[in-house]
Amino acid sequence: MTTEPSTRTATGRGLTTGTLVAGLLAVCLAQIGLAIPATLNGLFQSDLHPVGSQLTWISDAFLLPVAVLELTFGLLGDLFGRKRLLIGGASLLAAGELVSATASGIHQLWAGQALAGLGAAALFPTSLAILAAGTTSPAQRARVIAMWAALLSTGGFLAPLLGGITATYGSWRWSFVVVTAIAAASAAVSALFAVNSSAPAGRSLDVAGQLTIGLGLFSLLYAIIQGPTDGWASPSIIIAFALAAVFLAAFVLAEKRAKSPLLRLDLFRNRAFAVASVVAVVGMFAFLGTAYSVSIRLGPVQDQAPMRTALAFVLLNGITLVMLPLTERLLRTAAPGLLLGAGLLLIAAGDYWAATLPITDSAFTSLILPLGLVGLGFAITVSSITATAVNTVPMHLAGMASATTNLLRDFGFTLGPAIIGAVALSRAASNFSDSLHDSALPGALKGAGTAVLDEGGPLAVNGASTTSPKLADLHPLALDALGHGYSIGFIVCGSAALFSALLALITLRSRAAPHTDSTEH
Repeated sequence: MTTEPSTRTATGRGLTTGTLVAGLLAVCLAQIGLAIPATLNGLFQSDLHPVGSQLTWISDAFLLPVAVLELTFGLLGDLFGRKRLLIGGASLLAAGELVSATASGIHQLWAGQALAGLGAAALFPTSLAILAAGTTSPAQRARVIAMWAALLSTGGFLAPLLGGITATYGSWRWSFVVVTAIAAASAAVSALFAVNSSAPAGRSLDVAGQLTIGLGLFSLLYAIIQGPTDGWASPSIIIAFALAAVFLAAFVLAEKRAKSPLLRLDLFRNRAFAVASVVAVVGMFAFLGTAYSVSIRLGPVQDQAPMRTALAFVLLNGITLVMLPLTERLLRTAAPGLLLGAGLLLIAAGDYWAATLPITDSAFTSLILPLGLVGLGFAITVSSITATAVNTVPMHLAGMASATTNLLRDFGFTLGPAIIGAVALSRAASNFSDSLHDSALPGALKGAGTAVLDEGGPLAVNGASTTSPKLADLHPLALDALGHGYSIGFIVCGSAALFSALLALITLRSRAAPHTDSTEH
């Protein structure tokens, strides 16, 4: 990975079987941790009774440290060895999931997910970097990247099944217990079998860069998530957006002046890398925004069984496994713009289709084709983004490129629940309020509906009207408002995917040849 052969692996043997297994298990674990809350949103709503934006924060409590700290953990792996990061990340994730499993309220669940997200922030970039460090040819790297992406999707495939089975036959808490056990196994495999690698030459901690990007991203996500609850014009939201702009601008200035920057901005002079970076954010926002919309539609809104949500996520993630042989071949032979464009067009088509489904349609068969299109598009897109970004930079920058790509991809993931939750809930609240005002319902019932809406938002109205006979007449209004809100969410995701597809097709017209260093062996 660097000009020093000794930093490729500790033994110079290339990619060993133990390292391959450890890296793939680590990324699968991290993705399981990321995806597991989506299957359980309905149970969180009925058991812990989150109000307003609290349900969105369960997912983003995990995603925020992933997005904020991936660059730093990529650097720490380069400096101190990636094996240590695999062990430490899995251990932190295990601790966080154990805290979540014992949560007595929403705030402890947030804390556990944040701690687990801290561990995943170490695993995502480190798992790819330790695998890339052991490869000896572009063809081998393409195979490894395809396997890495497939195991990432395997985590997304296993998480809903795990959540559905444990919730059906036990409790949502057992989902986190099982993830804790998987994390302990991952830490043990890494400790026993992974071969260490590092790339410390010219690298050092960038404290100013980490602080500014951390504060900037947190401020931005806080504003987006809390906007529907606090009001978009409220002082706290305006201040949060302003702070986000200030800190992100300060991050750019800090990186330009740093001797060893957290993120080398000159990476973005490479057109393929820059486009892949934009697509990583916007395209992955579209995918996880879709997944979040599906989870809310089936769970808190339609109150369907957890296994039904699990099957939906199998469609979204499982296709990547079936596509693995074809994806590997396409990565070696097809133009990156064509691959990215085709995958994102499929996601857009699936989203636009899903937006047409009425909220009263609870048949799972109605979701098969639209979600299948999104899953097929994701299978093509996620591997293409990573390959385009990592294979178009010099080998000695592959660690930073992979960390950057992971950060941008997971920042897009973080934006998914945040933006779609904000858009859908804002629209649903407005629609419900208007419908309630225009309805012929008694004044007392209108007052009760308004009070529940003000206190907990449209999801709270939907839940309360399902369980309380006195509020039952509010249910059709709440259901229709939420259906319309999350249909808008699907349209937003589809439009984001379409934009990314056009960007990739227009700017990446030819196959990008991987950069290599003359000193590579």
